Amino acid sequence: MSITLLAPLCALLYLAATGLQLLHLSQRHRQIDRSVLVLGLSALVLHAGIVWKIAFPGTGVDLGFFKIAALLFLVINLACVTSLTRRPLQNLLIALFPLSALAVLVSTFAPDTAPILSHLSSGMILHISSSILAYAVLTLAAIQAGVLALQDHQLKHRHTRGIIQILPPLQLMESMLFELLWIGVALLTIAIVSGAVFVDDIFAQSLVHKTVLTIVAWLLFSTLLWGHYRLGWRSKTAVRFTLAGFAMLMLAFFGSKLVLELILQRG
Repeated sequence: MSITLLAPLCALLYLAATGLQLLHLSQRHRQIDRSVLVLGLSALVLHAGIVWKIAFPGTGVDLGFFKIAALLFLVINLACVTSLTRRPLQNLLIALFPLSALAVLVSTFAPDTAPILSHLSSGMILHISSSILAYAVLTLAAIQAGVLALQDHQLKHRHTRGIIQILPPLQLMESMLFELLWIGVALLTIAIVSGAVFVDDIFAQSLVHKTVLTIVAWLLFSTLLWGHYRLGWRSKTAVRFTLAGFAMLMLAFFGSKLVLELILQRG
């Protein structure tokens, strides 16, 4: 089947899974429904096939602005769905699936923005893969932080109806957030170290903003983990540091690519 047909079908499956999950939330079901899982996994299979065709065309790797977004959401969704076997992260799918549908459609039909990279060294493959995995896990952490902030606000204002009734206990939500942060920071550390070792002149003019913002994000996340371990930081502090670090990370990654590829058209 043509990729121009697969992409809309994939998007429809993602949106259908989102609608079903919203329906189950309205009925106050805490467990993920099998139909949501089937639709989501079907969309993931199509998503993987689309990413394989557009990001790995056979002569190298295409990591253009739109292609990398589709790849990133594929990894995020895989991480989230895999984590469902041990943690109740299904509510995050309500945000992830619609964004994934958009990323698949745009990456399929938007023009190319960067040249294909060929002859990548093993060191560069390590840097790129660890970066994508770090962004994926820390995106989950940022969404988790947003849900945690909503839950904390509802509890403090004694709102016991609505979404608060179907979320896990606040302590578990915080525990899940810090688990994601520990994994994400470990991966981000690998990405930064491998970049320093294998990327030529990591502070070159075209890379300096990305490098500095990534290091700032790492410092924010690491400070939060230290504060949680040593000073017992929780709740609002955890949310603020997580969202601030995520903002720096997204500016580093997508902000740099947006300016270079879409505005300056340097690829």
